[in-house]
This record gives sequence, structure tokens and C-alpha cells, in this order.
Amino acid sequence: MDEQSNPFWETKTLEQMTSDEWESLCDGCGRCCLNKLEDIDTGELHFTNVACRLLNDNTCQCGNYPQRKSLVPECLVLDIKSVRDSTALPSSCAYRRLAEGKALLAWHPLVSGSSDSPHTSGISVRGKTISEQYVHIEQLEEHIVDWFDNI
Repeated sequence: MDEQSNPFWETKTLEQMTSDEWESLCDGCGRCCLNKLEDIDTGELHFTNVACRLLNDNTCQCGNYPQRKSLVPECLVLDIKSVRDSTALPSSCAYRRLAEGKALLAWHPLVSGSSDSPHTSGISVRGKTISEQYVHIEQLEEHIVDWFDNI
């Protein structure tokens, strides 16, 4: 197979992608919208089941994507720099995987051809979260999850 017939994510760098290509890399898993805790001694990141108040737990989509940063100042808006510098993205994230020179996983919608594949494969947070509006920040440690270890 020559380069012309390979999909864009295999032939372009993140920097070379159009905004539509960039946006299509998001698999809709919702994992980046989870609150995380960092162990101050080890630097290890722990994901919780507590989601951003804008995350729709059923669709795993942001409830106000265009204004997310102004509504949630701590929202991690992905760009080249944040993808390359962030440790807050799960190991399954397409942006992170491509930045690390890894292939997209089989369940990714661009590979599987189905936008539902992150949900049917169990990768997404669909039905597994509680909104941050119902959890006090001091209770976050009680919500650390291990249902998605590194892939």
C-alpha cells in the first residue's frame, strides 16, 4: 500500500493535520474529562470517576464544547503543545498515541468505522461517572478508579 492510500493519521504529523482531521482524532471516550489526582510523592496520575460538569455521561460529549474553556477554566483544550506536554491524557488517547509514534487502537472510530466502538468495547466512560457538581473536592480520593489501566 503506498502513502497515498494510507489514512491521514498514518501519513501526517499532528502539526500537519487540518482542523477537521484533528477533531476526528477524538474517539469520544470522555476519559480526558475525568478529574484526576496526582500523587505528590511519585507523580503518578490517578483517574477518578468524577467527571467535568459539562460531560454528558450518556453520550460522552461535552455539553458546551465551543465555550468549555470559559465555563470550565481548568479544561484541558488540546493543541499540539498540550498533547506533547500533558500527562493527563489516558494512554488510549489518539492524540497521545500519535504524539508517541504509536498506532490508533482497533476500537478507535477512525479504524473501526463505528462511532459507537469506544462504548461497545468498554473504553468510554459512558454510564460510569458522577458529575463533579455532586462530589466535594475533598472526596475525590474516594472516587479513584482502576477500571481502565494502561492499554
